[in-house]
Amino acid sequence: MKQTNYRWVIVALLFFATTINYLDRQVISLLKPILEKEFSWTESDYGNIVTVFTFFYGASTLLAGYIIDRVGTKLGYIGAILVWSFAAMAHALAGSTFGFMIARAFLGIGEAGNFPASIKTVAEWFPKKERALAVGIFNAGANIGAVAAPAVVPWLALVAGWQTAFIVTGALGFVWIIAWWFYYEIPSRHKRVNAAELAHITAEPSVEAATAGDAASTNMIDGAPVTKYPIFANRAIWGFMSGKLLTDPIWWFFLFWLPSYLANIYHLDLKKLGAPLIVIYLAATIGSVGGGWLSSKLIQQGWHPTRARQWAMALFAICVTPVMLISQMDSMWPVIAILSLAVAAHQAWSANIFTVAADQFPKQVLSRVVGLGTMAGTLGGAVFPLLVGRILDHFKALDKLSEGYYIIFYIAGLAYLVAWSMLYIFVFRRVNVK
Repeated sequence: MKQTNYRWVIVALLFFATTINYLDRQVISLLKPILEKEFSWTESDYGNIVTVFTFFYGASTLLAGYIIDRVGTKLGYIGAILVWSFAAMAHALAGSTFGFMIARAFLGIGEAGNFPASIKTVAEWFPKKERALAVGIFNAGANIGAVAAPAVVPWLALVAGWQTAFIVTGALGFVWIIAWWFYYEIPSRHKRVNAAELAHITAEPSVEAATAGDAASTNMIDGAPVTKYPIFANRAIWGFMSGKLLTDPIWWFFLFWLPSYLANIYHLDLKKLGAPLIVIYLAATIGSVGGGWLSSKLIQQGWHPTRARQWAMALFAICVTPVMLISQMDSMWPVIAILSLAVAAHQAWSANIFTVAADQFPKQVLSRVVGLGTMAGTLGGAVFPLLVGRILDHFKALDKLSEGYYIIFYIAGLAYLVAWSMLYIFVFRRVNVK
């Protein structure tokens, strides 16, 4: 019997959901030059708005993971996108800084469900050897969203007003919900999955998830209820959470401040921001898929999955460090090249850190594990914008804004090396990788 390959249709749906997710969240960063004039924002005001989003995003991830584990990925994902799509459109109604904070809070609550649902879907639909590639593909949607945003949002704002930009991008989520409703089901019940593909999907269950192959076991692990699984007794959770805590804030900075950085340091207006940002986020797309491909390729060549993640992530951490050289650059495009390498490395890192969690935990609790990691990452992401805003306001007052950005780039360059060290302590060195 020839094997079907419907699992790649599923990962395509995850890709488009993540694209919409990041498109919606990045609209505000591209419109910052307009909004900060209209609402008299300081860098600290903008940092506070970013912090509100990341705080509610992080605070909601564990609850989102719990709900998705309970109701399943089909309904759980729909609920998440309904909330964030309405919230994205509600930005158009904001008439004050506080109004934007309210809209960002609900956007964070809705978007918190994206990665727990996506990672759980990958664990349901892919064998271990394909998971990093699948995560890399859907995670590339984050970068496509970031690429689409500077190509579309400035044009919408200039032609129809900034409110229209929020409404149009927010409405895309409702289109995705229709597709998800008609095309998604778990593999064992899906009419478009034949026996050969189902056997491929379940060919390599992790030791912990050996009982998770059918619907009857989805609420049990080794005969015990899922609710009693000791997540925190598994030391891998501390490595996963530490890795997210230290590196997610850097991605938030790249996402929310790079348009402002290019506008302030290289004096690019809304019309000229598109090209450099598209280059940067296209590089991130390549990094996301390439990072997932690299570790998957190593596994196919006989490497232990943990060893493959370990050395791939060490390479990605090193690739971020050149951002510390930005202070030595005199022109924009060498800086764009360094930033492109850094965001590509982050997305490669992100694809693999999620699969570290998928490798170490049973799929029945994976949404909660991902929720805990995302919560840790957004805790850092909630605090870091406050620091960034105050650093930039301080140096702006001294008329030395570029020096403020350089301090932040030094922090970014070191963060991944420290995060890899934490993963080594709690995960990599404790697993037999011979």
